[in-house]
Amino acid sequence: MRFRCSLCQQHYPLHTREWRCSRCQSPFELDQSFAFKRSKIDKRVTTLWRYRAMLPELKEKNIVSLGEGWTPLVEAVIEGRRILCKLDYFSPTGSFKDRGTTVLVSFLKELGIETVVEDSSGNAAASLASYCARAGIKTKIFAPADASPAKLAQIKIFGAELCPIEGPREKSAKAAQAVAKEFYYASHVYNPIWLEGIKTYAYELWEQLDGKAPDAMVAPAGHGSLVRGAYKGFAELQSAGLIKRIPRLYAVQAEIVAPLYKAWTKKLDQLQDYWRHNLVDLLPGQTFSTIAEGIAVSRPPHWAKILHFIRDTGGSVVTVSDKEILRARNAMAHQGLFIEPSSAAAIAGLSKLKDQIKPRDLVVVLLTGSGLKSSTILS
Repeated sequence: MRFRCSLCQQHYPLHTREWRCSRCQSPFELDQSFAFKRSKIDKRVTTLWRYRAMLPELKEKNIVSLGEGWTPLVEAVIEGRRILCKLDYFSPTGSFKDRGTTVLVSFLKELGIETVVEDSSGNAAASLASYCARAGIKTKIFAPADASPAKLAQIKIFGAELCPIEGPREKSAKAAQAVAKEFYYASHVYNPIWLEGIKTYAYELWEQLDGKAPDAMVAPAGHGSLVRGAYKGFAELQSAGLIKRIPRLYAVQAEIVAPLYKAWTKKLDQLQDYWRHNLVDLLPGQTFSTIAEGIAVSRPPHWAKILHFIRDTGGSVVTVSDKEILRARNAMAHQGLFIEPSSAAAIAGLSKLKDQIKPRDLVVVLLTGSGLKSSTILS
């Protein structure tokens, strides 16, 4: 198994300190795929490691787990419509990021990595800090200085070195990447090992729905890892002959910073030279303000692949305002589900998808983060 450039196909060893292709600057992907086999599910295990046979091979002693995965699937009603909600905010650190982190940190332990660096608005960093603490790996985190205080406190309590960076989220990324030669860049955005954990969403839904796939899946989107992971997981199920089609994938963005939506409406992913087109790039020093901080990403590096997956499944991209997000957050709270604004964006997006999702469609919405991470935002 090696890393491979997603554009020029250049190969890199797994222990490389490069975090993207040095030739063309494109993101990595794995050069190996994993076949899903129903018989290989370890039903004695009640974490996502029940799918260990479909994940990168690791020694048992190097698996770092806190009980992540196999989260509840519960019913909710939004504007009279019955939906199913995947409660991944029940994960150990309160966000879906634990799915990717458990596989990534186990991989880092296998490589013998001692210190890592990461950038995040909060959830990915808190998750990495937690699992690295468990693994005995030192962690250096670059995060926006104005990120949720609860998330920053969570990062620090796990013993990570927190480096707050003023300005938009992209400045935190640049700060982390500047020291990536000195420390291993354990990026939830660029490291393809992380995505192997995210794809288990699809596996779990297939099991929880008695061997079926939903008709549609709605997810909040910043870097778009949920869309990428879900597509990968469902594609593996389809290749195994266990589902007929991949669910329609719908991505929801905050309207104030919505590069995927803008690229979608301009159909940039259908241009022959799509990788040469810039998405929404914030001007130097420019900031934006949205309560959905977790999805406030101005230049997702995998944007073209995300849009390809969405288009391939018959889905779409929509945007929602902060007011709509708050309304959706409160509607879910009144049904006993307390989620953070970034997660509530997916619920808010349902009203924009009325003409695209049929009344009888089985719809799953991914609830990605706990409301306790942004409990100061009450109205």
